[in-house]
Amino acid sequence: MRHLSLLLIALGASTGALAQTATAPVPAPSPAPLLPQPRVLSAEDQVKRNAILNADLPPDQAAMKAHVMFLASDEMRGRDAGSAEYDIAAQYVAAQFYAAGLRPAGDNGSYLQRVPLISVKAADKGSFVWTPTAGAPVTLEFGKDYIPSVNAARPATLVDAPVAFVGYGIVDPSAGRDDYAGIDVTGKIVALFGGAPSAMHPELRAHFGSMATKAAIAEAKGAAGVLLIEGTAAARTNSFSRTVAFYDRPRVTWAHPDGSGFNAAPNAPALGTISQAFAARLFAGAATPWTRIAKGAESDATRFRPMVLPGRLKVAINSVATPLPSANVAGILPGGDPALKDEVVVFSAHLDHVGVGREIDGDSIYNGAEDNAVGIAALIEEAKRFKASGKPPRRSILFLAVTAEEKGLVGADYFAHYPTVEKDRLVADVNLDMPIITYPFQDVIAFGADRSTLGPIVRAAAASMGVGFAPDPMPEEGFFVRSDHYRFVQQGVPSVFLWPGQVGPGKAAYDDFLTHRYHKPSDEVWHPSLDWAQGVRFVDLNYAIARAIADGDDRPRWNRGDFFGTLYNGYGAK
Repeated sequence: MRHLSLLLIALGASTGALAQTATAPVPAPSPAPLLPQPRVLSAEDQVKRNAILNADLPPDQAAMKAHVMFLASDEMRGRDAGSAEYDIAAQYVAAQFYAAGLRPAGDNGSYLQRVPLISVKAADKGSFVWTPTAGAPVTLEFGKDYIPSVNAARPATLVDAPVAFVGYGIVDPSAGRDDYAGIDVTGKIVALFGGAPSAMHPELRAHFGSMATKAAIAEAKGAAGVLLIEGTAAARTNSFSRTVAFYDRPRVTWAHPDGSGFNAAPNAPALGTISQAFAARLFAGAATPWTRIAKGAESDATRFRPMVLPGRLKVAINSVATPLPSANVAGILPGGDPALKDEVVVFSAHLDHVGVGREIDGDSIYNGAEDNAVGIAALIEEAKRFKASGKPPRRSILFLAVTAEEKGLVGADYFAHYPTVEKDRLVADVNLDMPIITYPFQDVIAFGADRSTLGPIVRAAAASMGVGFAPDPMPEEGFFVRSDHYRFVQQGVPSVFLWPGQVGPGKAAYDDFLTHRYHKPSDEVWHPSLDWAQGVRFVDLNYAIARAIADGDDRPRWNRGDFFGTLYNGYGAK
């Protein structure tokens, strides 16, 4: 009751507004792992804080700030996905969608889409037994030879099979590369190195460096499991022995309707990691000795020849899953054009943050003001612009606040697999994540813009506001695959991720945020650098972009031959 009272007071909402969201189940609360410790302010800092929070602002700026004040308050304890406080945040956004005139687009006529998150961890240390072709079985030592993985798809995984080494396990037809060329791995465990060559385009490097991608490729090749070999750099820093302390740390995914956890490659699951010390024994008697493999691994440009290793590996890993229910929040603005209204443009932003964590400067509440309460505030205020305009968009627009982004883009992934509208109606996603509003931005960045017709649309919308368009200033970071829009990309939907740009003071502003406030308790609403006028400009920009996409004559499409569009069979790519 305390949480509900807090919500009603913060919203100033009627019970009628809340009733619009009540048909979806409210996830059960889960205890925070650490007790929250709010920052204790000096008298001087308290005066400064109050002056910032109570400053007079124009109504549009005040409205945006009010959302962030609530969502990033200490009482919300960092909005950790699966927590009671996150559930309150979801109800808040649902009520704001209702006030903006959006129709419910969640489950059962509500604004909430139930997301069956599960927390998965290793149930025990597992068992690895290597039987060389000429020799007796050898039981591997946990923590020295191997670290087990988990398989969300099933509680017990047993694989007994030959092992094939496949280098980095990359198959990239666009570059004529196939690390499996000349070998049949059907029914075998593939052993491979993590990462991808630095010479690759950064977005492709991030894609192929992902273990999920490696496992999916292995599964497509018929493999029975994937084994990661400790890298050379990791071996030099002794990270294997440090990593073992976290082998049973929970990780979060979602569950299918049948209760099984999502695994990108359920038939070729990741089985674990082996140390270089054991790898030397695994390669004993192989066509290429381990010394040459290890030497080659010192450069990620090395192209290894795949080979079957002389022996069999029997792996047993056990996983335990705990429900961690949460919700996405979805509201839709129906399109007004009879010919286009069935096409749906998604505007997404993540609602969760990282919760309560390690204390820093006397504060353990990671409030998440700019990451990503500001993005959610922009989403809400953008929806209100459409209502105020009195002119419905031609296409329908779905406003989506997702859960568990901080745990691996999980809520967006669930929605992309189980959307609340027909999947083939989804024509674009524009994602808002951590917009920095501490400086007068002069341009906009749209990660992934050059991959589809969304790029020219964003450019034109920005130009109409006198805002420039900049290419990705940090391609080495691979941001295109690191936020919620990427889950739509993986379903073939053209997508971009928007940030205020870095021309002029922008670069210093981003560097300052990433150094001093990113994923820290200091990411708070009363930080003096927050400029709500810039927040409103960001909403103006997003509204212009939404209008341009929703009202355009042509459906957004991938550029012909684009790597991701082709890989995921996206509209226009082929």
